[in-house]
Amino acid sequence: MSAITDHFIAPVCHDEIRILYQDEYLLLIDKPSGLLSLSGKNPQNLDSVHYRLVQDFPGCALVHRLDFGTSGLMLVARNKVINAALCQQFSQRTVSKRYEALLLGHLREDEGVIDAPIGRDPALFPLMSICEMSGKPARSRYRVLERLRREGEGGEPLLLTRVRLTPETGRTHQLRIHCQWLGHPILGCDLYGGLLQPGTAQTRRLMLHASALNFVHPLSGEPMAIRCAAPF
Repeated sequence: MSAITDHFIAPVCHDEIRILYQDEYLLLIDKPSGLLSLSGKNPQNLDSVHYRLVQDFPGCALVHRLDFGTSGLMLVARNKVINAALCQQFSQRTVSKRYEALLLGHLREDEGVIDAPIGRDPALFPLMSICEMSGKPARSRYRVLERLRREGEGGEPLLLTRVRLTPETGRTHQLRIHCQWLGHPILGCDLYGGLLQPGTAQTRRLMLHASALNFVHPLSGEPMAIRCAAPF
């Protein structure tokens, strides 16, 4: 079988990383949409969260990642010992994360749980898919924050739902594919049906933002509850 090749070239991201909290052990940042978490193999994809941060914080490591189009909270360790301790919290699922998103259409229910296993299909790379037979367990919760009605470019109504998303597992593209499975993809999602039809108002980014992160500081043992409001 031939190796899978990713031909994606990230456009230049002019937005800066905001540091929301820092001490000698870790950083909490607000990642801009349109910036890779880690540099790609292609030299044109050198720019990334890690590439930028390591210039000022040598030895830092990303404890987790966000998709290229997703903005919001990321936790960064400043040395290997702290990285191992924080990664352990993630693997033990003691870290909680919340996201905010704009979905196409109006959700009927005000809240719910999506329990649908996700698997990788090499023929569809880089897409993931719901796969009952071979997929790994994936579970997300959603809660409607507001239902919106906006006007498209042609004057037609554009129905959107602002939701809070809470992933209970951490599969690749989990929230994006779970929202598609609901029948209401995330606005601006080019992989899972979130782009609008020609002639309607388009968005320049994926409307998904990591808005809350709760964990325990690995040195002090202090509970950390960090919030970062969505820019949309």
